[in-house]
Amino acid sequence: MKLDFGRERVLAVVAHPDDAELLCAGTLARAKAEGAEIGVCVMCRGDKGQPSQPIKNLAAVRRREMSAAGKLLGAKLYFGESPDGELVDDLAKRLKLVEIYRQFKPTLVLAHDLADYHPDHRAAGQLAEAASWFCASRGQKTRSTAMASAPVLWWMDAINMLGFTPGFYVDVSRYAALKTEMLACHKSQLLRGDDRDFSPLSELLQLQFTTRGSESGVAAAEAFRAHLAFKRVRAW
Repeated sequence: MKLDFGRERVLAVVAHPDDAELLCAGTLARAKAEGAEIGVCVMCRGDKGQPSQPIKNLAAVRRREMSAAGKLLGAKLYFGESPDGELVDDLAKRLKLVEIYRQFKPTLVLAHDLADYHPDHRAAGQLAEAASWFCASRGQKTRSTAMASAPVLWWMDAINMLGFTPGFYVDVSRYAALKTEMLACHKSQLLRGDDRDFSPLSELLQLQFTTRGSESGVAAAEAFRAHLAFKRVRAW
């Protein structure tokens, strides 16, 4: 089976500035190489992920890191600007994300699984799902006009793969090095590798894509599940 992203518009909605690297950057890179337009929407500022030696103006530092990684990927970036730990599914954030959808016009949205371990990830997933419906509703008013139809939504793998049963895999073998290069942009978070409340991200990244690759018969893969909701699925 060959999945072709040509002519698609793929938007990843993630909680924090380094989440796309871990969970979907390979798929985004592959989609772009196949002719898709790609984007990443980061819902949180990343302002509370401090290493043991605190960094001044961490939110601004992490935004620069995300911008550098996004440049390597060639993705259009959007920022939700919620403080870490304060992301919730409310009307204001829904409408903000609906407007981002209407600006980018995704045909496919990649979002955090609703059973993910992190509260910000779960909230980002809830918002991504809600906005995937309301972006096509003419009754939901934002600055931009409603989309003609709701995008498809795929749930992303969980970090460290715990509790996530893949529905299918995307071969990202050609883009594993790019994922690693993008993650290296997030120096503020790599400094947290020895912290008790964190994990060594480089090792986690490699373990994840090689494990999912071994499960699916390729060198590197990313895992997803389709959101099987009315008007949010389609044949490929």
